[in-house]
Amino acid sequence: MVNKMSEEEIFDAIVIGAGPAGTACAYKLAQKGKSVLLIDRSSNAGGKNLMGGRLYTYALDIVDPELRMEAKFERKVAREQIMVLGKDTGITIDFENFAVKDQALAEQSYTILRAGFDEWFAGKAEEIGVMLATGIKVDDLLIKDDKVIGVIAGDDKMYANTIVAADGINSFMAQKAGLRDDLKPTMVGVGVKEVISLPAKIIQERFQVGENEGAARMVIGGTDGLTGGGFLYTNKESISLGMVFSPEKLNQSKRSIQEIYQDFKMNPAIQKLIGDGESLEYGAHLVPEGGWLHSVPKKLYRNGFLIVGDAAGFCINTGTILRGMDLALLSGVAAANAILSEKEIGLVYMEELQRLNLIQTMKLYKGWPNIIGLERMATVYPQLINEITKFMFTVDGKVPKKMPKAIMHITRKYVTLKNLVQDAWKGGRSI
Repeated sequence: MVNKMSEEEIFDAIVIGAGPAGTACAYKLAQKGKSVLLIDRSSNAGGKNLMGGRLYTYALDIVDPELRMEAKFERKVAREQIMVLGKDTGITIDFENFAVKDQALAEQSYTILRAGFDEWFAGKAEEIGVMLATGIKVDDLLIKDDKVIGVIAGDDKMYANTIVAADGINSFMAQKAGLRDDLKPTMVGVGVKEVISLPAKIIQERFQVGENEGAARMVIGGTDGLTGGGFLYTNKESISLGMVFSPEKLNQSKRSIQEIYQDFKMNPAIQKLIGDGESLEYGAHLVPEGGWLHSVPKKLYRNGFLIVGDAAGFCINTGTILRGMDLALLSGVAAANAILSEKEIGLVYMEELQRLNLIQTMKLYKGWPNIIGLERMATVYPQLINEITKFMFTVDGKVPKKMPKAIMHITRKYVTLKNLVQDAWKGGRSI
């Protein structure tokens, strides 16, 4: 690890941020013999990340197929789950694919703990020649003749042919480069997250998974009526639990994010999964929730400068899947390939993002934030679905009502036909 740089050295690239996007970029450049300085403000790569989430392995394979063999994974996701929470009821859709014969497809994603994964990944980059400098805060960019030529960190100036900003959603470097403004409520979500320890055996029993298997669960409802949702991922000996809210709606609420999260955590449907667990880490952060239309800057580059990962707003949330780390890795690879091309890096970067299907995928889901943002998605519809389901399973000795009539009666308790049609129309157009 490096704490001070020589001002005379000019790197092929300086990458700011040792998360998945930044490290992927640095790794690919070092593979081709380029001189790369990878800077992170934490004392060690991943030091500020307590997030637990999932990584789709196809993206890591694009960086280097060999990495999969020793990656710091937690559990293979064997069960995909969606939970719809009502007031005192819950529905869980549980998906398992028993027909997958291809091993690579069978292992399409793993849960990870970012602190350990990021440190491991940055270490692998160091092994092949990346210069890792931790504990360094980049304060500004060096710009000459409208080209970004380096960075300023305290009293030090460091120079490179290309600067890559991988410094997260609130990217000060992207702002310094004039490529994005201050964050707006429509661009982000406010996330609260916690890592809760549980013995491996209990996790396997509660989620009905094998020794190295786990579950990924998205939760609709349980957000105290605020636009947003929850998530749960199983690790080897812990559970990553959290929620993401609309900052605008949260600001209008009379309750704190901690109070809402505590109610969510104590919900019987959640409590039976995490009960007797001990809290290891807890924190809050911003996530790029606005999708292609709101979170991604209009321009992702300028002369000598590229934006990748969360800094570029690359995140997809459909309510059933949450993707960020795979898109981060892809954007890092795209940036590295653009630099290696030795052509006009901005244009090549955009071409590479297209070649890796990142832009097409972001555009495909561009309307989904509108669906998740429907107010009734967090309040009315979870309770409506739960009451309809409760009716379907209730046997009390009385003559039951006809199914269509009963469903219509329950629906009218929660939403008018006009509102239902409006939401269906908006949702259909967004998809």
